[in-house]
Amino acid sequence: MKLISSRDNAFSKQLVKLAGSAHQRRATGLTLLDGIHLIHAYRLALGRPKNLIVSESSYRNKEIKQLLAEQDEEEASVIVLSDALFRAVSPVKTPTGVIALVDIPAQGALPEREEDNFWVLLEAIQDPGNLGSILRSAAAAGASNIYLSDGCADVWSPKTLRAAMGAHFLVRIHEQSDLASVARTFSGKVIATSLRAKNSLYRTCLTGPVAFVFGNEGMGLSDALLQAASDQIVIPMRGCTESLNAAAAAAVCFFERVRQMSEAPTDTTGHNGGQDG
Repeated sequence: MKLISSRDNAFSKQLVKLAGSAHQRRATGLTLLDGIHLIHAYRLALGRPKNLIVSESSYRNKEIKQLLAEQDEEEASVIVLSDALFRAVSPVKTPTGVIALVDIPAQGALPEREEDNFWVLLEAIQDPGNLGSILRSAAAAGASNIYLSDGCADVWSPKTLRAAMGAHFLVRIHEQSDLASVARTFSGKVIATSLRAKNSLYRTCLTGPVAFVFGNEGMGLSDALLQAASDQIVIPMRGCTESLNAAAAAAVCFFERVRQMSEAPTDTTGHNGGQDG
């Protein structure tokens, strides 16, 4: 295993650029994963990382040693950085002691799901924490495809990846999408959240094919996308808060669908028997 301690090393310079630059990530097709959980999630879905990078003091951590042993068996390259250099290249403020250099999956690289009737369309979600949280909730609720417009935060940034906790590798992510066109091609309900809507989320049938649409944290959805939606709903609130943030609103909508799906009757063939209406 190679030990690097110099900030002038070409590999460490590459890591610093990848941690801080969306342009560098797009140009190279590479990104960084921080922590054992994310690395394991990537391995399960997409195979081994290009490199594992570990801090000198974390090298003997039990979990990290096990991870390194697995990587050694697969002949992946393991790089050890001095603690000071690791802190300098780490993409997060509180490093876990291990990061992975990985290829960004090609759009739609994950296999198709048997059920492809739950999509999420995101317009100009600019906060990486919110974006990652939405991905995490969407994956947990069974979404298959996530479509991102221009103006969204970098979905492959370390902050977004950390907030999503492996969800990137459970859903198919489509960047720079024309959301209005996507909405028109979807075969079921396209449901937009809007504070001006009259229909309640809880009075809307969600047991069939559904695509939820969420907009910018401050501006909401564009008129073009609102017009492309087949339904507009509001999340009822009893308190004095004006609105929920995008991640919270998305989670409420996703798991209302989960609730309805779990309670919907099924026919003898196992297909969902809920009716749109």
